[in-house]
Amino acid sequence: MPEMIDARGLACPQPVILAKKALEHSAELTIRVDNMAAVENVKRLAKSQGCRVTVTDEQDRTWSLALTRESGLGAVQEHAAPKDIPNGAARQEAGDPSVCAPSVILIPSETMGQGDDELGRLLMRGFFHTLQELDTLPDKIIFYNSGVKLTVNGSDVLEDIRELAQAGVEMLVCGTCLNFFNLTDQLAVGTISNMYEIADTLTSVGRLIRP
Repeated sequence: MPEMIDARGLACPQPVILAKKALEHSAELTIRVDNMAAVENVKRLAKSQGCRVTVTDEQDRTWSLALTRESGLGAVQEHAAPKDIPNGAARQEAGDPSVCAPSVILIPSETMGQGDDELGRLLMRGFFHTLQELDTLPDKIIFYNSGVKLTVNGSDVLEDIRELAQAGVEMLVCGTCLNFFNLTDQLAVGTISNMYEIADTLTSVGRLIRP
């Protein structure tokens, strides 16, 4: 019998943490959640752990996810394939001595800096547009709090962010923040993430940048 976990009502990143711990000793797991951010995060965890996942919509905003570790598969890591411009991780793997460790940019707001919001939005547009012109791109960009608004339909910088993603930059978008602003179904670029993954990224990064 698969292990059963009821993660309804639990805040991010508890559903992912519970599922991860269960998979350490179980090959089969069923977990129930009550928001789409949790669904996406558990699905990504399943993939990273070499599991097949089946999602069942139980109505009333409840989803059941059945995870089964496939025979012969262990945890796997996802790597974004850079295109025209190498990011730090790609250059490090290629033996570039000028790159010591991966870099991460934090975007906690839809504006850049403090003061006038209109100016802050103008600066943010300029930042993302200029970022593409750099010789070395960041490895990841993390969007949280109102910064997640930059990744949804209608964002002034959406096309620039898409181009960066296509160039190999991984975009992590806080699922709790999307839920808070009722924007989960409007996400246009990036991967819905959770605090476990964000904290893990921040504690293993070489360079952390907050514009």
